[in-house]
Amino acid sequence: MPTDRTACHCVVCRQTTDLTPRARVTADTIDRHGWQVVGVPADDRRPGWAYTIGLWHQRRVPELAMFGLDTHLMQPVLNDLGGRTVEGDPLETDQDRHEIANVPVILKRVDYRWYKAFFGQAIGFYRKPPFPFLQVVWPNRDAALP
Repeated sequence: MPTDRTACHCVVCRQTTDLTPRARVTADTIDRHGWQVVGVPADDRRPGWAYTIGLWHQRRVPELAMFGLDTHLMQPVLNDLGGRTVEGDPLETDQDRHEIANVPVILKRVDYRWYKAFFGQAIGFYRKPPFPFLQVVWPNRDAALP
């Protein structure tokens, strides 16, 4: 757990009591497991995405996000990376990872301007930025990374 809770504005550190049922489930899951993966399924207008909530709160390491695959495929990748991070394997911007999901991935910083569009539950949990996100970018059909 981070030692400096004065900088954290999340619902747990601020001991917020007026939580919605969804926020309570998120806080409880983070308390039990260290983080939660939120999956947003694809629909007829957009692909799905998934992201973590709690890594920043628990360990002061960036939250993780993935886009464009089935949420059931992205969840184990995010859980694997989250677990490795908690065990002390650092995740950094522009880092290549070749041991995840049998394909190479690269970690890219997510611009704060995209948070509101994609990470609503994280904003609700943390109450306000900054809390960093890294996007787990996977290769295209030709095995090329962007």
